[in-house]
Amino acid sequence: MAVTAHVNPDGDATGAVLSVLNYMKENHPEIHTDVYLQKPAKELTFLPGCGEIHTELLPDAAYDLFLICDCSTPDRIEPFLAAYQAAPRTLCVDHHKSNAGDFADANVILPDASSTCEILYDLMESERIGKNTAECLYTGIVHDTGVFKYSCTSRHTMEIAGDLMSRGLDTAFIIDSSFYSKTYIQNQILGRALLESVLFFDGRCIFSVIPQSVMKFYGVTGADLGGIIEQLRLTEGVEVAIFLYETDPGVYKVSLRSKNFIDVAKIAAACGGGGHARAAGFTASGRSRSIINEISAMIEQQLEEKKRQE
Repeated sequence: MAVTAHVNPDGDATGAVLSVLNYMKENHPEIHTDVYLQKPAKELTFLPGCGEIHTELLPDAAYDLFLICDCSTPDRIEPFLAAYQAAPRTLCVDHHKSNAGDFADANVILPDASSTCEILYDLMESERIGKNTAECLYTGIVHDTGVFKYSCTSRHTMEIAGDLMSRGLDTAFIIDSSFYSKTYIQNQILGRALLESVLFFDGRCIFSVIPQSVMKFYGVTGADLGGIIEQLRLTEGVEVAIFLYETDPGVYKVSLRSKNFIDVAKIAAACGGGGHARAAGFTASGRSRSIINEISAMIEQQLEEKKRQE
């Protein structure tokens, strides 16, 4: 079998596919499992099995089952789509609201779950989850809940986390190393993004843009920009945070976060992306100011709708 997740894998996507790998090795060693994924961020490389990830399809790869984790549409698993399409059986496990639940042969889509790792835990036999699998699941849950502070965190989420902790995990190491730890350069680029951020809509929204020229100056890639959107979101009085960084000339990766009532998933979906009500993103082409203006118009529409309801 084979397992993969979406492009630009985050903690939940990486934790999900590696939890499947470790669970199969721990309980079904007779079933060979290949993991396909774009190279994870360096802060996730401590996860068991990370060294077994394939970033390109193996020659003549063919599988009787292909599992997609944490992905709402099959086009987001490039360059592994061909092997998925050739598999006689396919399964998708996901928690994105934008997932229609109809592109795989079997689909387990639970939008109310905190993370795909939470769903996978429920699909696995708890008593057969070993320490390596638990470490991957816990990491995924930590990342998609913002260390258990996002609104997607439920009582069930915390019960799962507690059970996983009982496997002897070093939870402080997992949280600090994969979520909070920053290099000196990452701190510098974070400072630059905060210094040049702009408040608008009477302080209810904030945005920051990092162009390619600045990224080249600091010698960073998109993988070094994790945490910037979260720090913007924490600004006092802000409901929506917007962060853009330039991946190619005139092409931007856009991240959106909200605190209480703005549904950023709707905004991202309208722009060809996806995500959750409080965390979403998409890729856009054009001038950064034009992209922000387009987002602002949709934020304003939701603000007006909320005002009419009050």
